[in-house]
Amino acid sequence: MAPYYLGLLNERGYRRDLCRYCSLSLASAFDPEPEKGPWGGLPRPSLAVTRITCDSQAKIFELWAQTFGIPFYALENTVPIRVPSKWWELVPYDWEECFDRHRLDVAEEDYRGLIRFLEWHTGRTFRETQFRAIMRRVNEMAEYFRKTRDLIAETVPAPVAVTDTMQTVMISQWQRGTDWAVETAKSLYEEVRGRVDRGESVCPKEQARLMWLGRGLWFNLGFYQHFEEKYGAVFVWSIYLAIAADGYARYGGDPLRALASRFAGLEDMLHMPPWNSDWIVKEAKHHRISGAVHLISDSCTQGAGGTYFIRKALEEAGVPVLQLRADPVDARAWDESEAVSAMEQFLEQRLGVKPL
Repeated sequence: MAPYYLGLLNERGYRRDLCRYCSLSLASAFDPEPEKGPWGGLPRPSLAVTRITCDSQAKIFELWAQTFGIPFYALENTVPIRVPSKWWELVPYDWEECFDRHRLDVAEEDYRGLIRFLEWHTGRTFRETQFRAIMRRVNEMAEYFRKTRDLIAETVPAPVAVTDTMQTVMISQWQRGTDWAVETAKSLYEEVRGRVDRGESVCPKEQARLMWLGRGLWFNLGFYQHFEEKYGAVFVWSIYLAIAADGYARYGGDPLRALASRFAGLEDMLHMPPWNSDWIVKEAKHHRISGAVHLISDSCTQGAGGTYFIRKALEEAGVPVLQLRADPVDARAWDESEAVSAMEQFLEQRLGVKPL
């Protein structure tokens, strides 16, 4: 569907090299026959909320809200003035120490404003008791993801690959705080636990353990499996399960301020060196990674955040890196043969892996 929707965007005069990952939602709003989309088309949104993490995203959401004629609330994105050591050890319980006070103050006030905005436009009242219960369920879900991540990291050959975890994690993340999301995270853990206990693996002749950096190649998840079958090279790591395991749980303190801390530094964890590069090296060591493949989208400044420093940190830690330049959602410029060739050269020449 993405090429069709992005084509609608281009027909309206928008440049082809816009950030397609974020503008895809705007593009879908221009569909003259939305009812023909998957599941009968997406429902019309009631309002739009986003954090202003880049200039493009701010404009995209503004245009999206105008297109649907709906109210728009923008949350500020702040920058750190210090870098904590091993943030992943601090954020669950010592999040006040991890993030600058000014960032938490701004984010907390933003969320108080969002509550007023939502109450005004929906006619519903914020209930703190229910909010606390939701926060507890988010923590429970994060714990299941952490246990799943650790099982994968510590089991050789790998019981599952990223193609088994990415979709499950992201679908439940978008339902974060619901009983359904907790049960989904629990079922993923139990399935992986069962595979480990039974000695089941993706590739019994595993020769290499790979990490996929950046956004998933959502239009072609089968790309990952080609290398399992030919080389015994398994993608065992992606940002989706890893950040769900390390970045979301918050315990103690005021629940609204705890929520503010969850998102105040999320972009730093994912896109800002040395926050991201230190964490990625930690994850590479934990998972016994042989090599890393980094998907870089030139149209997205966030998606390309810190690529030089990530590569430098990994290679200094002894992990070779291949940088693939492609868009994670736009298949129109994807060259399958070129990408496969680059991967095979990387496996054979950098990692010394031979076909099975």
